[in-house]
Amino acid sequence: MASADVDIEKLLSRETNALQREIEVERILKAFKLNPYDVLDIDESSTPEELKKRYKQLSLFIHPDKCHHARAPEAFDTLKKAESELSDETKRQNLDAIVTEARAAVLKAHGLPATTNIATSLDVRQMDPPFKVQMRAKSKELLIEEELRRRKAIKMNLANEGHEARQKEAEVESKKRKAEDDKAWEERREERVDSWRSFSSGKGSKKKKAKVTLLG
Repeated sequence: MASADVDIEKLLSRETNALQREIEVERILKAFKLNPYDVLDIDESSTPEELKKRYKQLSLFIHPDKCHHARAPEAFDTLKKAESELSDETKRQNLDAIVTEARAAVLKAHGLPATTNIATSLDVRQMDPPFKVQMRAKSKELLIEEELRRRKAIKMNLANEGHEARQKEAEVESKKRKAEDDKAWEERREERVDSWRSFSSGKGSKKKKAKVTLLG
């Protein structure tokens, strides 16, 4: 093969790789973010080792140093977050519980028991759209419902915390006003006592003077 032909092949290969990287970035950005399996484009039954291998492949493939897509850094961060969530045992168990619920719901919709073997069932293989597509769609629906419940709970907690904070603030303000009122009352009481003493002293002097005048 001539040198020029080799150069063309290399150029085409680089362009193909660059295009594939950009396509993968777009796929990740369009993936349903609440489902890490969707982001990594991997089966829900994958082992932890398979998940790590898949993440490593994709993270190297779309790494911002190699991919010139403007949003490659965003896709890279999305990928990392998905891998992190699936590496968290508790988070993965919660996600798998929703996936299992979605699986059972799709099977039930087709009149099949939840114990149906997906890999060998002819009914499953004949589904249109494919079972996996339907299960991902149902998973998405359930995950959105779960996220809405989570956000509502956070909103309610914040509202309750805000209410409690306002109550405490009102109590502090009430105590402050009471202390100020008590102080003002005490100051006025002392003024009243002083005034009464002054009045009493003045009244006594006048009586004494009047008596002297009468005797004169």
